Amino acid sequence: MAGRRVECTWKRHVAEQLKQRDRVQRQAFEEIIHQYNRLLEKSDLQAVLSERLQTEKYELQDRHDVSPGAESLQQEMAQIRIRHQEELTELHKKRGELAQSVIELNNQIQQKDKEIQSNEAKMLEYQQQIAQLEGECRDLRSSLADLERANQTLRDEYDALQITFSALEEKLRKTTEDNQELVTRWMAEKAQEANRLNAENEKDCRRRQAKLQKELADAAKEPLPIEPDDDIEVLSEDSGKGPGETSPSRMPSRTPSKRVSQTPPAGLLDSISNIFGRRRSLNSHGTSPESADAPTGVCAEVRVPSTALHVFDAHDGEVNAVRFSPGSRLLATGGMDRRVKLWEVVAGHCEPKGALTGSNAGITSIEFDSAGSYLLAASNDFASRIWTMDDYRLRHTLTGHSGKVLSARFLLDNARIVSGSYDRTLKLWDLRSKVCMKTVFAGSSCNDIVCTEQCVMSGHFDKKVRFWDIRSESIVCELELLGRVTSLDLNHDRTELLTCSRDDLVKIIDLRNNAVRQTFSAQGFKCGSDFTRVTFSPDGSYVAAGSADGVLYVWNVLTGKLDKTLDKGHSSAINSVSWSPSGTYVVSVEKGSRAVLWSDM
Repeated sequence: MAGRRVECTWKRHVAEQLKQRDRVQRQAFEEIIHQYNRLLEKSDLQAVLSERLQTEKYELQDRHDVSPGAESLQQEMAQIRIRHQEELTELHKKRGELAQSVIELNNQIQQKDKEIQSNEAKMLEYQQQIAQLEGECRDLRSSLADLERANQTLRDEYDALQITFSALEEKLRKTTEDNQELVTRWMAEKAQEANRLNAENEKDCRRRQAKLQKELADAAKEPLPIEPDDDIEVLSEDSGKGPGETSPSRMPSRTPSKRVSQTPPAGLLDSISNIFGRRRSLNSHGTSPESADAPTGVCAEVRVPSTALHVFDAHDGEVNAVRFSPGSRLLATGGMDRRVKLWEVVAGHCEPKGALTGSNAGITSIEFDSAGSYLLAASNDFASRIWTMDDYRLRHTLTGHSGKVLSARFLLDNARIVSGSYDRTLKLWDLRSKVCMKTVFAGSSCNDIVCTEQCVMSGHFDKKVRFWDIRSESIVCELELLGRVTSLDLNHDRTELLTCSRDDLVKIIDLRNNAVRQTFSAQGFKCGSDFTRVTFSPDGSYVAAGSADGVLYVWNVLTGKLDKTLDKGHSSAINSVSWSPSGTYVVSVEKGSRAVLWSDM
């Protein structure tokens, strides 16, 4: 049906075009044809007149023979004949011109006919294309209708999910409020219970003291006779001596005394022992868990390294990172062989303790948590990983960056982690839910990170140190150095920030005013890579940094002068340096496979 309609349409269009062409061309040549017909009529008339004149000529000749006045008439006829002959010649000329015009017009008509045929072929092709495009349009309309229905379905599902999410969010808010209220009530009840226990303890203590005083008073009233046969032992007053321990310089002297005729009351010694035993228990309970579980590596005195105690091959290839555990007993190194190796420092030597596996690329940074129970490592496979130190098992793998993770750090609560990557982003991870809580675009590759309680400091490829507020995800401050920032480190009280940059300068930034307080440099010191790590000593009085020529430099922060230059041990550029929390050892690792343990022993 549609094909017939299309066929009738183009036939009607062709007929209308032919009629239009007939009207236009007939109007243009109508005058020429009319003149041509008039010329034909005149030619026929001329022929008739010629025959008539020929007849009249013969008649006039006959009359001339008869009549003598026919000569003038003959001349007149000759003139008429000449005139008619000229007219006939002119008509023939016009006839030829008109014939030539007719030929030219016929040629034009043939050319127009060819153009019409070509246009008709094109029209047919266009009609086919139009039909094809109409079919495609119908298909697209059908697809569009399907997509609109699917979109409407998805929109309805989204609205339903949004309503469900709102309900769950409201439920979570109410649950959080209830939980907070329960916690508040629980804390209040615990405080009341503690107050009651303290009051009872105080009453019990007062009661025992009163009983003791009464017993002492009763014992003082009773006479104690002394027999002359007994001896009284007199001990020297050496503090800290237990029962049965005497000073070797003074032996016990014995004086005559009498035997006690009556023993003291039975409850007296029990009361004294109970009182002092309770005081000891109170003191033991009053001690904080931190002091009880304090790490053995607390810094007592920082030793400036002067000797390479142990030079050993730590990894198969380049060693990128090194870090002491909080107790200074364990040492962790990370290299391009995709392993984190653990070493135990015993008597100035590093003995292999184990290896942590699971990374798919080279290790870039290492960090222990504050208790030394977990180890965090960043790697070139776009991920960060956490191992437990008691069983060396891989616990978490944090993926989400689109570039190499160059640094990762625990926050102070040990429940969150901040990682910085070559993809110019920083990510905040929650270890409880194992998800990324926040992503911040820094604008430049992040080479190193350090953290305070609510602030993250990051060093970048664009020569800037950025200070981030974790809560608002915004930049609090920016500080631009003269070279690409390779390393950041904080002193023990987190008031000073140590930076190293590719302009071969080590600087200390005062975090109280965010200004450079001190700059260290030395002849021959050169930062070896974009990831060269430097470190503070545990008490913040010294700075240690490794150079591209394998020399370890130690500066005194108080004087600002170079204190030590240690050039024996490394054969290539030093990548990272770590100072033990006890202040006894310094370890440096290089682009080769070596690690060197330094001290002043």
